[in-house]
Amino acid sequence: MAVLVTRPHPDDETTAASLRARGFDVLRAPMLRFEPVVFHDDMNARYSAVIVTSANALRGIEPHLKGHRMLELPLFAVGEHTAAAARRAGFTHVVSADGNAANLRDLVLASLKAKELQKASTLLYLAGAEFARDLASELEESGFRVVTHTTYKMIPVTSLPRETCDAFAANQVEAVLHYSQRSARAFLDAARAAGVEISALAIPQCCISAAVASVVRDAGATQVVVAATPDENALFEALERALRP
Repeated sequence: MAVLVTRPHPDDETTAASLRARGFDVLRAPMLRFEPVVFHDDMNARYSAVIVTSANALRGIEPHLKGHRMLELPLFAVGEHTAAAARRAGFTHVVSADGNAANLRDLVLASLKAKELQKASTLLYLAGAEFARDLASELEESGFRVVTHTTYKMIPVTSLPRETCDAFAANQVEAVLHYSQRSARAFLDAARAAGVEISALAIPQCCISAAVASVVRDAGATQVVVAATPDENALFEALERALRP
């Protein structure tokens, strides 16, 4: 019996390794595909800080960062995974929120109260083509100017790997891990197209947030567990609860 990881590549490999270290068999079916977007740098722009809601935003521009003055700016990351990616990319002043955009907004606002940033400061927001929360507008309401640069997009994958379809047909999948609403929707569409939707929804669906859980519940899943906090360790704990109560 295997746990199905739907996280995009290459993060799916890290997740799979962590699960195997915990004694699980793993199947991987990345349901979103990363695609970088050309980064057009305004050499005359002057920013006070950088905000990032996904490690993929850094992955999209990392080849252009060597020696860039952007690396000298404070960077506010949505969570520790993204913060680690920022440090690898060369940022030296990195602070991390607790894993979601609301926490990140509050972290930036706290820096304003602490006078680490000034009102009317210009923030560079490195973002994906689609995002669930309008973080830029929320920060602008607090007096910041936010310049958003799209550095990547995630393309839904329309089919499941043959190995995954065969495992569902043989009832060899014991749970599915979901990391975002978009990937959960892509998984449901692919499972429906492959004719394995009933099998796929009959097993525990482990979701990183309540918003993600709502997608699989609306599709008819009845065994839905939600991570206590929006991070992978909490998701693994949810998986343990679902399979080994």
